[in-house]
Amino acid sequence: MGSPRANLILAHSADPTVEAARSPIAIIDIGSNSVRLVAYDGLSRAPTPLYNEKVLCGLGRNVLTTGRLNEEAVARALAALARFRVLCETMRVGRVFVLATAAARDAANGPDFLRAAEAACGQEIQLLSGRREAELSALGVISGFHAPDGVVGDLGGGSLELVDVRGSIVGQGVTMPLGGLALQDLSGGSVKKAAKIVREHMRKAAPQLETLRGRTFYAVGGTWRALARLHQAARGYPVHVMHGYTVEPTDELTFLQIVEQTDVSLLQDVDAISEARRPLLAYGAAVLEEIIRVGRPRELAISASGVREGLLFEQLDRDVRLIDPLLASAAEFNALRARSPRHGEELIAWTDRFVETLDGHETADERRLRHAGCLLSDVGWRAHPDYRDEQSIAAIQNAAFVGVDHPGRAYLALAVSLRHTGLALEKANPILRSVAGTRLFERARLLGALLRVAYPISAGMGGALGRAPLTVVDGRVTLRLSRDWEALSGDRLLNRIRGLGRIVGLEGRIEIV
Repeated sequence: MGSPRANLILAHSADPTVEAARSPIAIIDIGSNSVRLVAYDGLSRAPTPLYNEKVLCGLGRNVLTTGRLNEEAVARALAALARFRVLCETMRVGRVFVLATAAARDAANGPDFLRAAEAACGQEIQLLSGRREAELSALGVISGFHAPDGVVGDLGGGSLELVDVRGSIVGQGVTMPLGGLALQDLSGGSVKKAAKIVREHMRKAAPQLETLRGRTFYAVGGTWRALARLHQAARGYPVHVMHGYTVEPTDELTFLQIVEQTDVSLLQDVDAISEARRPLLAYGAAVLEEIIRVGRPRELAISASGVREGLLFEQLDRDVRLIDPLLASAAEFNALRARSPRHGEELIAWTDRFVETLDGHETADERRLRHAGCLLSDVGWRAHPDYRDEQSIAAIQNAAFVGVDHPGRAYLALAVSLRHTGLALEKANPILRSVAGTRLFERARLLGALLRVAYPISAGMGGALGRAPLTVVDGRVTLRLSRDWEALSGDRLLNRIRGLGRIVGLEGRIEIV
């Protein structure tokens, strides 16, 4: 699961006593379009939002043409900040960070607004430069994706930031006045004119976009998430989680052109998008279309992690940053929901031993997914036995995990649900099976089969699996039990071992030693 030091921190972060002592932390983001409060359960590798509220104030509207923040928008923003101050006090938030971006940065009356805003929220406000905003967006993507490689684009109301990211390395960012409100302002409300403005600016960003070819474009920002939601509705996509949703660029281009040329009110599922954001969708589509045409990325990935998550990530110790975010989230689920958290951890070592003796390659990503599946294997135990598979799917499919794409999420939900339903193909959720794809579905069946063997041995309790090694010996799946555990070797357990054997194409047996 990583270095010994990372394992130690992961175990520590999953300790319920540490969870109880962790103080909530909050970030207030004063953007060009919205003012948002997000409070998290504490500072950790994969923090969970406790509360999330935004107010669409439109601070950046007309700033580029008038040079000033609109008084009505300022009043809405100050009211929101005063409200957020009370909410933070109610939640007993230990630390509050307040960030301001393009609108406050570009407006002549920005300094006056910031002074009033500090009085309203009771906190010092950090005014981010465009370069600093790009850096934090990149750190947000690093915090939310496993080994990211591509270009991060953060589209706000006032500006677009582009920055290269390779693993944990952040390149130099560039900022342009291509946010939705800014384009609406500069173009006089003409999407066609806005597209021309975008093309002119993108020529200046060629050095950043040239590095994108054949890599991933990570789309950050509310307008692009809204477009992704509409794209999911248009294709009947079954998993509605935004983070990690990936799209083929050629498919996306067609959809973006439809958004630019069609009355937004006619788009499927548009009711899920706030009325204040709908007019900005066409401008966001124009920006993304040009990025695809110039940068030629391999895929687009929607990121729910941006500036706020990047700021939290920056506060972590270096060793904690190295922890896999998916495993950190799964470890917390294991600590909070499993009958015995120790059992989930022991499952990792127990399945490791089996997979190491099995012919066939397991990739590094498949290994980390299997480890996460072990930690999540008991999330549905409190449900009625007839509904444990459904509860497990609901918990995993819809969880606020990061560090996992949608096929990986489907793999996790399938593996744990098959533990409850059995391994027959017709038992597998067909929607999740299609999202996972052929290879991950077969890996999910393998883990599900392993879990179906483990639980009748351990009853979900820690301390048992180490006494019952499961390996491939002489071409047969072999479970070794000591004489004093021979009573476990009834038909139920033997049938499950044989079921595992059928998955891997081998005979299954129990050996008493």
